[in-house]
Amino acid sequence: MKTGEIWSRANTPEQIPPHWPPTLPVSTVALSTSKCEPHRAFIDAQLRLGRNAMAVYQDLVDRHGFDGAYNSVKRFAAQLRHKQPEQFDRLSFQPGEEMQVDFGEGAPTRVLGSERYRKPRLFVATLRYSRRSFRRVVWKSGQQVWAELHEQAWRYFGGSTRYVVLDNLKEGVLKPDLYEPELNPVFAATLAHYEVVADPARVRDPNRKGTVENAIGHTQATALKGRRFETIEEQNTFLEHWETKWAASRIHGSERRQVQAMFEQERVHLQPLPLTGMQFFTEEQRTVYDDSCVRIDHSSYAARPAPIGSIVLVRLFEHRIEIRDRRSQQLLRVHARAERPGTVVLPMAERIFNPSRETRFILNQARAIGSQAQRLCEMLFAIEGRVGQRKLWGIVNLAKRYPNQFIDAACAQAMEQSVHSYRHVKAITERLVANALAALEPAPEPPTLTQQHALIRSAQEYGDLFAHAAAQDDTLQGQQP
Repeated sequence: MKTGEIWSRANTPEQIPPHWPPTLPVSTVALSTSKCEPHRAFIDAQLRLGRNAMAVYQDLVDRHGFDGAYNSVKRFAAQLRHKQPEQFDRLSFQPGEEMQVDFGEGAPTRVLGSERYRKPRLFVATLRYSRRSFRRVVWKSGQQVWAELHEQAWRYFGGSTRYVVLDNLKEGVLKPDLYEPELNPVFAATLAHYEVVADPARVRDPNRKGTVENAIGHTQATALKGRRFETIEEQNTFLEHWETKWAASRIHGSERRQVQAMFEQERVHLQPLPLTGMQFFTEEQRTVYDDSCVRIDHSSYAARPAPIGSIVLVRLFEHRIEIRDRRSQQLLRVHARAERPGTVVLPMAERIFNPSRETRFILNQARAIGSQAQRLCEMLFAIEGRVGQRKLWGIVNLAKRYPNQFIDAACAQAMEQSVHSYRHVKAITERLVANALAALEPAPEPPTLTQQHALIRSAQEYGDLFAHAAAQDDTLQGQQP
């Protein structure tokens, strides 16, 4: 018998019972209702107060004569429990008031000179009012790169905002603090140049800059998802095209307005850009030596009024240097950068000529070399003061490589030639030493030819060999037809 026949026989009208499907009795339906239902209002009120199911169960038993089980209350409370959604304050901003910035990941890009792809860093700056964004990808980020990206963003928008909200990443914030965060000095100088105030978000509080967070997510999911680029310039060109054609022309979800239209309204409220761009620099700490100078790239620069022995901040620009107080950031001196190593940028009126302990130590070493070395060192100190001690150190340190009598003689020749220079003394010393070594070496003897040796055959043997070879040659020629 087939399966179909079994099914059809089992479901014949004669075998189907009446009143199918059966209806449950009223008492059975009543038993399926929870015993907690009559106390719904009380349970709901207690749950809204934050009380747990056990506390509600105990009150039901004590105050309402509840005779059900705890698990019944637990299941009923799970159905009624209200989960309050996380609430956020929606901030509103005036046009041109705030810009939010952050880093994300760009699309895979081929590393120059290889077949490997890597994700660069994606910088996004978003105007809070209009949601217009500036996007750039870079391979590496540092303090200066971070500041340069901000400058590029403001020039892209045609003006700067009054505030910039950023994360507490090291490129922008050296030391996070709720009240006085310590900014990267290059970034702080860039903000001051464009008259912008930084407002770092609180640690672990990314919602303060939710606009740029959404912009990064939108960029990664819509513009860059599934794409690869051969160069980083190609990716930047694509991002600018995508922002202009698609992101700026979209209707913003919460504002119900076009982003580009809001940006045109905001553009006139941006702060005007300065006439010149930011001059970027690197900042280092230097010690003021006893000649009142700091050493930078093997050159000396006057640091007064900074006291001797103090530590100052030096900002190195492309064509100038600035010396500032380390604590107050007050500008102390400005100098043009020296083009040649060894240059001394110190006015004669500021030179110090009284000998220090270091000066006396150097002169004692010169005295040990010889009277002429001592005389030259004293003369150099009288001419240049403490700032000339570097030359004195060079002269006395020649004693580590050359004998004292040659150094002393070189100093005498330098004074006779009126060339008071360490390099000149060194050149004379090296020449004197070379001449002395050449005089000690004996003259080489001319080479002589050896006539008698076990490997040299007699002339008679060579003659017999040549005669034998000639005879064989004549025999071979006679046999030829």
